[in-house]
Amino acid sequence: MTEERERLLQKTVANWVLKAENDLTIAKDERFLKKDGIVTDGICFHCQQAAEKYLKAFLVFHSVDFEKTHNLEFLANLCKTISADFGSLEFGNLTNYGISVRYPDDFYMPTLDEADEALKIAERIKSFVVNKIKA
Repeated sequence: MTEERERLLQKTVANWVLKAENDLTIAKDERFLKKDGIVTDGICFHCQQAAEKYLKAFLVFHSVDFEKTHNLEFLANLCKTISADFGSLEFGNLTNYGISVRYPDDFYMPTLDEADEALKIAERIKSFVVNKIKA
């Protein structure tokens, strides 16, 4: 790989991680900075988005192409082709939050406990993927 291509790859990975971080920050700000009217569907959606972007950062890091999808299990299966450790990840309801909480047709309002669980899962995925990229 040329030095220019390597630099571009690292920048692209960094951008995926930055976007994931931003989604996680939005979710945490909504959960912990607000006192009333916490928007649980927004928290869950941004947790799903963060997890998705961390997985995609790992795939980009390893130059693996992926289709446009919000399915975390599908992305994790692609990641497993590089590292079997991805089989240990658990996503709970995160994949569902990528769509079910976004539109009124599929209306679902997660509870505060579900939002807290989504945050825990997203944080675990972040830690797992970032450690894999750094290794």
